[in-house]
Amino acid sequence: MKRLLTALKRCAVLGAAALAIASLQPVSAAQAAPAPVVGGTRAAQGEFPFMVRLSMGCGGALYTQQIVLTAAHCVSGSGNNTSITATAGVVDLQSTSGRVQVRSTKVLQAPGYNGTGKDWALIKLAQPINLPTLKIATTTQYNTGDFTVAGWGAAREGGAQQRYLLKATVPFVSDATCKAYGGSYGGLVAGEEICAGFAAGGVDTCQGDSGGPMFRKDNAGAWIQVGIVSWGEGCARPNAPGVYTEVSTFASAIASAASTL
Repeated sequence: MKRLLTALKRCAVLGAAALAIASLQPVSAAQAAPAPVVGGTRAAQGEFPFMVRLSMGCGGALYTQQIVLTAAHCVSGSGNNTSITATAGVVDLQSTSGRVQVRSTKVLQAPGYNGTGKDWALIKLAQPINLPTLKIATTTQYNTGDFTVAGWGAAREGGAQQRYLLKATVPFVSDATCKAYGGSYGGLVAGEEICAGFAAGGVDTCQGDSGGPMFRKDNAGAWIQVGIVSWGEGCARPNAPGVYTEVSTFASAIASAASTL
């Protein structure tokens, strides 16, 4: 798989004990970040009801009440799979009030995924979770401006997974600017990946946030998903934005795949 040495996929392998205290951190940072938000701030209970924590150490969002959209690199192929537990309904992973935990039944990894681009996957759950879903962008209309990221991943590079859901805001970075940072960014797959973060660093997604959504408000004021946490060089380093799967590119493929699960 490409970029394993310098540009790390943002997943974390967790055991049951580690998952019990897991939590996320926000996405990449730099330029003129609005105030120190390294690690982000805690999300309020119910603020992002579509957020899902997956037992393999990744995040996700409810695409439907019975299907979670996550990253392809978080799963190992397609087929029947009952080994994943999805946790939803809480920002505190140790809270039992309102917490819903459902096992997986099937996984569908993006067709043709080989570690570069196409970083999306669907996980079908054994039963629906009665919580709001997150609609996905079907055009590039919303691939600009400021985005929200959220998750239970590490709050600093090399850090532990978090107990509480954290959130942060990161700005869009053009493909040209992102590629110009060099290194692994020179291999950015334009049209399949989208960058976001501050040139100065300090705010970013990190290991354990993989598969979680990057989202913003649409013209009607509703949340819409534009990206999936994929990879980055370290976490919150200067001149090293977060890279996300460009959801609109795969919207029709995701819808088609979901209909087969």
